[in-house]
Amino acid sequence: MADAKVIPFGEEPRSSRKKVPRLGRGGRSQGSLKPVPQQRDEALEQRPQTAAAAVPPLPPDSPKPAPGSGDWERKLAHGLSFLRRRITGDYEVDDFGYDHDLTEQVLMSLLRPLSDKYFRVEVKGIENIPDSGGALVVANHSGVLPLDGLMLQVAVHDNHPAKRHLRLLAADLVFVLPVVNELARKAGHTLACAEDAQLLLERGEVVGVMPEGFKGIGKPFSERYKLQRFGRGGFVSTALRAGAPIVPCSIVGAEEIYPMVGNAKTLARLLGIPYFPITPTFPLLGPLGAVPLPTKWTIQFGEPIPTDGHPPEAADDPMLMFNLTDQVRETIQHTLYKLLVQRRSVFF
Repeated sequence: MADAKVIPFGEEPRSSRKKVPRLGRGGRSQGSLKPVPQQRDEALEQRPQTAAAAVPPLPPDSPKPAPGSGDWERKLAHGLSFLRRRITGDYEVDDFGYDHDLTEQVLMSLLRPLSDKYFRVEVKGIENIPDSGGALVVANHSGVLPLDGLMLQVAVHDNHPAKRHLRLLAADLVFVLPVVNELARKAGHTLACAEDAQLLLERGEVVGVMPEGFKGIGKPFSERYKLQRFGRGGFVSTALRAGAPIVPCSIVGAEEIYPMVGNAKTLARLLGIPYFPITPTFPLLGPLGAVPLPTKWTIQFGEPIPTDGHPPEAADDPMLMFNLTDQVRETIQHTLYKLLVQRRSVFF
């Protein structure tokens, strides 16, 4: 009887194992296996872990940079640079009195908390203002004091991708008051006349106008969000002559900051002002009554109305000016109603 072949436990029979080619002298002996690929992958995976472990951790008591320290350093550097420019006179003022450096560094910084934190202004449709070239923004006017114009200026600058500055056309009264006159000029505001507006538009500036004037900000609270007469359409003629688009703008929230329930006309005539407002808090609470209510604002810019397709003589066509004025007014009024329906609350 032939001797039985002993097969080690766990090893396959020789007949069922794959044959490994015999290597020459110095090679692996018959039956030697190559390294398993999984073993090589595991070795490679262990390398970065070993390298990472070789880096010593930071001591627990090592000093860490203070949060926001870089912001304070940057603000301090900007402030010192601003003071140096003001002392040395290294800044420019245009022929209208506009001081870009002062507006950018000081005036906007003072108005921004009022816009962002107090009134929480929400801006919509800012892309309707072109990135370059002249444009005429036409908005409704309200609120007893013209804070809506200032908030509109901040909204354009802080939300437009090109950080454009709005040059507002203001009434004569603004340039009569001692301190307000200087600040308005330096902020880029100018007299509401066709010559100044056309010149700014031809220079490629964004010009803002509120055609309601004192009739808008001085109307009683019972007529809130009802647009007053837009004058004779002079802003349309100016846009036609400059070939600049007209951008309708609707502002919701400014009507409620000073609810005007009365008007002391006799006192207004004695003081030489268009109206003397009486609100639930003013003049009853004195200076405290001059603090506006913290209403929630929404400013929406509508689609621009092009004017460059009209011939130059179109600026003298009264029918065309009437139609364009009415179109702008109806667009603003319709948008106001739509925003009021969407608004949840006056303050939220």
